[in-house]
Parts: sequence; structure tokens; C-alpha cells
Amino acid sequence: MALPSPSYTITLRVQVPASQRATSTVVGAVADAGAAVTGVDIAHSTPAGLVVDVTCDTVDTQHSEQVVATLEALDGVHVLKWSDSTFLLHLGGKIEVALKAPITTRRDLSRAYTPGVARVCTAIADNPDDARRLTIKRNTVAVVTDGTAVLGLGDIGPAAALPVMEGKAALFKQFAGVDAWPVCLDTTDTEEIIAVVKAIAPVYGGVNLEDISAPRCFEIEARLRDELDIPVFHDDQHGTAIVVLAALVNALKVVDKKLADVRIVVSGVGAAGNAIIRLLKAQGAEHIVAFGRGGALGPDTLDGDPHRNWISANTNTDRFAGALHEGLAGADVFIGVSAGNILTGADIARMNADAIVFALANPTPEVDPIAAAETAAVVATGRSDYPNQINNVLAFPGLFRGLLDVGATEITTELMRVAALAIADVVADDELNSAFVIPGVFDHRVAESVAESVAEAVRAVAAPPAPDARTASGRRPGASTSLAR
Repeated sequence: MALPSPSYTITLRVQVPASQRATSTVVGAVADAGAAVTGVDIAHSTPAGLVVDVTCDTVDTQHSEQVVATLEALDGVHVLKWSDSTFLLHLGGKIEVALKAPITTRRDLSRAYTPGVARVCTAIADNPDDARRLTIKRNTVAVVTDGTAVLGLGDIGPAAALPVMEGKAALFKQFAGVDAWPVCLDTTDTEEIIAVVKAIAPVYGGVNLEDISAPRCFEIEARLRDELDIPVFHDDQHGTAIVVLAALVNALKVVDKKLADVRIVVSGVGAAGNAIIRLLKAQGAEHIVAFGRGGALGPDTLDGDPHRNWISANTNTDRFAGALHEGLAGADVFIGVSAGNILTGADIARMNADAIVFALANPTPEVDPIAAAETAAVVATGRSDYPNQINNVLAFPGLFRGLLDVGATEITTELMRVAALAIADVVADDELNSAFVIPGVFDHRVAESVAESVAEAVRAVAAPPAPDARTASGRRPGASTSLAR
């Protein structure tokens, strides 16, 4: 399944003899080693030889080293140095602070800082709500982590998590114009994390929790939602759930099935699995069976974990007991947020006709997508090298854009459901097919649609009820006034 990827692009500076065939020999050797050559440039030329830069995509770091060794083994060829494009992109970090207005004169300085800024401070002190209007709070999100559940890497700590949080901030800016900033905390204590986020909250219009391990992430999110007056969103849970629902809405259209009728199997009952199940039920799903490491959850599997207990109490009404591969028999939908290579194509073949498979474990899906596609009608993964990528970037930028635009104070299940339907609606009915049930991550319509739909939903809830057959003045509509006479 492993293929060369832009995540492992390398550039090799290679010294070769002055021969017409030397460069083609190098390129051929790189290709024979399994890399995908994407560029060849002459960096330096002399009568004695050439220095050539060869850029190629490799499978992983070990493969990159094998390509280097392959070239070193060629007669007259020497690799002077090689660089990893991903590391080069991260040199010095990926984000920066920029000024919205220039400060080049004394007049600029007097307004942006002292003495003029004091008047703005006083205005906010007199009316704290003005902070949203007169500071960065109106457009700023804190991306908060403790580094305990980073991607598929696990507990690597806050410093090692920083590149991911920088990337998250970059996506916020790129796709929705939101100024997000990494907040990587050197503590894993639940109470300390809550206290720190509450203490820094005055600066931000929202909080995006990221890569915090379960079950602490549940309590941290719930407490912060209760104790802050700004939206708090755990992307690992709800971002995934939103995009899964969006893709499933469209996939069900492709196979002409109804959400209330289909039997859904969910593998993984952690943060993402819990949120997916809750959102699917909010949309009307009625037949869900969830599987953990020990098999199916249900009314007979209650334990000491309140989050697993909620799943047990609200799914598997038929009390199915057994392993995941057994539970797939007769299922219409499989959603995996668990571990790679736990299923085979034969397992998927046991599902109903026109099955839908979302194998979202990264980087290795629960089942080989190619094997799954032999019998399933729709297959989606979390990877960018297969159709139907389930990627959280479709959800969180537009969601926060909409929340910030209307000064929302909370995120509800209904808002997340609205966001999911907005993503789904970007794909028109005449565009839908088995390989295109979810828009691409670079489709600018996605963030715009989500932001508009979320903002409209917030306004609808906040708007006062219309007067009962009377205008604001108390008169019935159309009633005459003395001035009208």
C-alpha cells in the first residue's frame, strides 16, 4: 500500500561526470529505487563534471536513505548532500505575527501604542464587551494541547506537538482567515490545563483543543464549556464527527439508502468514536453497534467509564455480542477510527450490498481501501492519496469563522450538525458519485458555506421572538397613526 508521498520529498545534490548519459543514469537509478522523480536541475557545470539537483518523492525516511545509497553505489556519482523538504518547510516555524496597519511615523505610534491606546483600554474597562470589537479577540483562536495524543505518535510532549499546532494555526488562517495561535502546555494535569486555559481566555474568541488523550479530553472540554463564555471545541472528537456525517449523508445518496434504516458498525470508542456516534444519532441514525478492543458494546457491557457507558446505553439495541469481523455481517456502513489493518477485504464482503466503508485510521486504514472497494460501493479514508478523504480541515476553519463572526459563546450539537450538512451540500447532486462524496480540502466554498450556515443558525437562536401581531410600538401592523392622517 505504501506509495511515494509529498510528505517525504527529498532533494539530492549529486556530482556526476561530464557526460550526456550521466544525468539520465542518475534519474533512472532513482526511479528504479522506487522513488517518483519530480524535478531535475543543473546546479553547477564545469568541463570536468556536473552538479545536479534531483527532487523526488519517497515512501518514508528509510526509503530516502535507500535512494541515497543507490546513487552512491554508481560509478563516478557522489551525493554531496540531500535535504528533506518537509523539514525545510518547518525551519523557523510555519506562522508569524503580522501588522494589520503600518507603524512608520510618530503619528502611527501615538495611535497604535501610547498615548492613544489608553483611551481604548479605558473604553474596554468601561464596557468589557468592546474587547471583541477593539482587539484581536474577535478573530483569534487558541489551539491548546498537552501533547499526549499527537497524530499517531502518542504522548510525545508539548514541544514535539508544536509543529502540529503550528500547522493547525496555518490552516485556520489559510482557509478561513482566522488568527489562531499554538498554546502547548507543559502539564498533563486536568485541573492545571483547565485553569491555564481559563486564565488566557480573555485574549481569545474561541478555544480549539487538540491532541489531548482520552478520557481527560472529555472532562477538560466539558468543564471549559461550562466555565467559559467563548466556544470550546475538541477537534479530535467533533471535527472528525462533522466530516464523517457530511460524507455519510452524501454516500447514502449514492447508494440510495436512508440513515434511519442502515445498520452502522463503528470501530473505536475513544474520543472520535464517541463524538461520531452522538452526532449520527442527532441526525437520525437508529441502528449503531460500536466495537472496542473487547468486542461489541451494549446494554450488557456497562463498566466504570461514563463515556463508554453512554455508548453502551444508546447503541446496540439488539444486544449483538461478538467480535468486529462478526458484526460486519449484514452491516450497511462501517466507520473505523481505531487501528490499521484489523480487517480484510473478505470481512467487508460480508456486509450488505452497496456497503459504505469509512476506514479512517491514519496513516494505515483499518482495511486496505483497494481490497474494500472490491465489494463496497463507497470507500473513504483519512489519506490524501485515495478518493474521498475525510479531513477535519473541512470543518474547523469554517465553523470557527462563523462562530467568531457572530460572537457566539458556545458550540452545540445542533451547530455541528448544521456544519456537517453545509459541507455535504457543497457537492451538488449532479457531482455525486462513489469516488466523490466529500468536497476537496482546497475547495474555497467549504469554509464559506460552513461559516454562513453556522452564523445563520446562531443568529436564529439568539433572535428575539417576533411580536404577536403587533409592531414594536404596540400597534397592529397597518394601523393608522395621527401623523398618517
